[in-house]
Amino acid sequence: MLGPSGAAYVFLFPWLAGFLILTAGPALYSLYLSFTDYDLITPPRWAGMDNYVRIATNDPTFQDAVRVTLTFVLLSVPLKLAVALGVAMLLNRGLRGLTIYRAIFYLPSLLGTSVAIAVLWRQLFAADGLINNLLLGVGIQGPSWISSPDTALYTLVILAVWQFGSPMIIFLAGLRQIPADIYEAARMDGASKSRQFWRITLPMLTPVVFFNAIVQTIDAFKAFTPAFIISGGTGGPINSTLFYTLYLYQEAFGFFRMGYASALAWILLIMIALFTAFSFLTARYWVHYDD
Repeated sequence: MLGPSGAAYVFLFPWLAGFLILTAGPALYSLYLSFTDYDLITPPRWAGMDNYVRIATNDPTFQDAVRVTLTFVLLSVPLKLAVALGVAMLLNRGLRGLTIYRAIFYLPSLLGTSVAIAVLWRQLFAADGLINNLLLGVGIQGPSWISSPDTALYTLVILAVWQFGSPMIIFLAGLRQIPADIYEAARMDGASKSRQFWRITLPMLTPVVFFNAIVQTIDAFKAFTPAFIISGGTGGPINSTLFYTLYLYQEAFGFFRMGYASALAWILLIMIALFTAFSFLTARYWVHYDD
């Protein structure tokens, strides 16, 4: 008869098998492939550090992908968190039908990464799309938003910000945990609404802000579907929407440079790991916990 430890391993076996076969195994194999020249047809040929040297010294497209991705992250994440916090504060004021509003605002987070929404977004911001038709109604001739390198990326930023529902729900839960008597004491001391926000709400929400920032930044680094659909898989115009993941996809399944794409994937992992480590190192200076 199995003891407690044996029974635990029996229940854990499906997860362990899935982790080793579907996650750890492919990840380690991609690490090996990153040091090879592999085209999915012929066997991998050992290339040493050639892929990483080319990325660092002789790949301007890689630099474009990093620049576009960092721009997208730095614009979309703060804006999304600001909108999510603002809506959460409105919902926290005790509106009637809160459950309905919460579901409506959360819905874009469920639909926003789908192909259908990306296609809809492309139609909205096309030269003859709904946005330009609305602008034309007030006498403004709008550009072709997705066809101009000056504006194409910003349409993707707007799409990302529109998906504020997930961090909003987390912010709303955090707001519910702030004791009401703190606000009552602040009002008695004559603190204005803005002062209450900066001195009470925001400091006590910093753990939630920290969590949301980490999760949303990682998601922004991994964004793929909107850029792929809106640019037709090219990252255009002029690489203005060439997200890092889209460039990785092109190298792997467009040019069949699987070894090079594996190296790109591991560099993305390192970039996300460095960001996460930096965030945790600096959190001690601005994230305030109960203790």
